[in-house]
Parts: sequence; structure tokens; C-alpha cells
Amino acid sequence: MGKYINFLRETDLFYNLSPLQLEMVDSISEEKAYREGEIIFIENSHEKELYLIFRGEVEIFVNPGLVSPTPGAISRPEVIATLLRGQSFGEVALVDQGVRSAGARAAARDTMLVKISRDRLLTLCNSYPELGYRVMLNLAQDLSQKIRNADLKIREVLLYQTHRPGSAQA
Repeated sequence: MGKYINFLRETDLFYNLSPLQLEMVDSISEEKAYREGEIIFIENSHEKELYLIFRGEVEIFVNPGLVSPTPGAISRPEVIATLLRGQSFGEVALVDQGVRSAGARAAARDTMLVKISRDRLLTLCNSYPELGYRVMLNLAQDLSQKIRNADLKIREVLLYQTHRPGSAQA
């Protein structure tokens, strides 16, 4: 039995996979350890891996200055999410080959991640269509939930801006 099968079974991304399918995913998984504050990847980089948090915490952050109307504007990166055991990040790399839309860093002292490369996972999904279908369905559901959560956060920010004292619409 593979090293991560029980853990993979607990994750949303690999929910409802058979024991054999979980073994196949386990066989392409790598373990990677990080210290608190260590960068996993940076925004706008070209890495193509998916990560699952086996132990510890990961902060997802963005640099608001990247979309500033002032070229070269420098701003402090803002944490937009803190993820815990069993959660995944970097999934968009499975869907497209664009750059990372955010950065990620270890937020706990002894963070352990399970890393799965895009190429290896897509090869597995293409070779075993039933496994591929289940993984991609789970991926779509996971990304859908993350989009819904982001939408709610955007609405909260917009609501706060329009109802704060001194705003034009207050």
C-alpha cells in the first residue's frame, strides 16, 4: 500500500476514487517539506504542480501592485487565504498552462506537502479515463467552491466600500 493512499482518500480532489486509482495517484506523488515562511511558488511563475497539504499550513498571497495603474508600483503582498491539512492549491495549473495567479508560502514550522506534477497527473488521467473523469469532476467542484468563496469576499469588500462613512453613496 502506498504512502499517501489514506491521506489522498481524505482530500476533496481525490474523493470517490477506488483503492487502485488512489494507488496510481500515490505512485506519482512526491513529498516536499517546507519551513515556516519558505516560499513554495511565486505569483506569475510557470510551475506546473498541484499541492496537497499533508501537515502544516499554507498562505496564499497576491501582490496588488501587479494590477496597479502605476507601472512598477510596489506594494506589500496580501494574504488572501490560509489553507490547512487536506486542502489543495495550484489546481489551475492542471487546467491551463498560464502563470500562477497567486503565490504560496508555508505558514507553519513543519509544513509537509504532497506535490503532483501536471504532466504526470494528466498522463494518468488520459491513460485511465474513469480516473481522469473523477479527478476532473472533483477539480471542477473544488474550483467552483473557491470561485464562490472569492465572489462572497469581493461582495463584502464592495459592500463595505459603498457603506462606509464618507463614501459617496453612504
